[in-house]
Amino acid sequence: VPLEAGTSQPLDMEQFYSAPAADTVVQQLPPIPEAAPFPGPPDPKACSAREYLEYYIFPVLLPAMAELLHRAEKEKCFERRTTFIACDFLTEWLYNKNPKRKDEPFTEFFSIPFVIDWLTAHPRPPTPLSLLLSEEAASIIIQSFWRGYQVRCKSEIQELCQWQKKLREEKNIIKVVEVFWSKREAK
Repeated sequence: VPLEAGTSQPLDMEQFYSAPAADTVVQQLPPIPEAAPFPGPPDPKACSAREYLEYYIFPVLLPAMAELLHRAEKEKCFERRTTFIACDFLTEWLYNKNPKRKDEPFTEFFSIPFVIDWLTAHPRPPTPLSLLLSEEAASIIIQSFWRGYQVRCKSEIQELCQWQKKLREEKNIIKVVEVFWSKREAK
């Protein structure tokens, strides 16, 4: 509770808010200069690199980067590997938001003309199966491999595999098939 100056008596709330504070400093803020009117777009071929970036590149690229981060978060790219390709998303976004294409319809990434040309000359490798599978499908494959490995480690199964290998070597199935087909061709 605030005390009255020079006494040990507490101030009531009305006195506290209406009393001038002795220890407060009034700060004088410098006058705010009026903003100069923006002169219009600089000539893209004659302006400095900084002006070019600030006027032509950043107004388009910065919202694209923000949208890319939102999409990457939505695709859970920060949690695990995904099939989301940031360069593809950025290319599609910038192509469709290009001011020169204002009234044209949305174009998907694989329908953009220069992308078609590039991918024709430089085909992409297939997407790894690990990225195509859901977590559930991947866990089923891993579990089935592990269970199969555990079964193959059993002594009875090892004995059966050895017996089959020996049988194949004795019967030489490849030679039997070759003889069979040679007889058929001779007829």
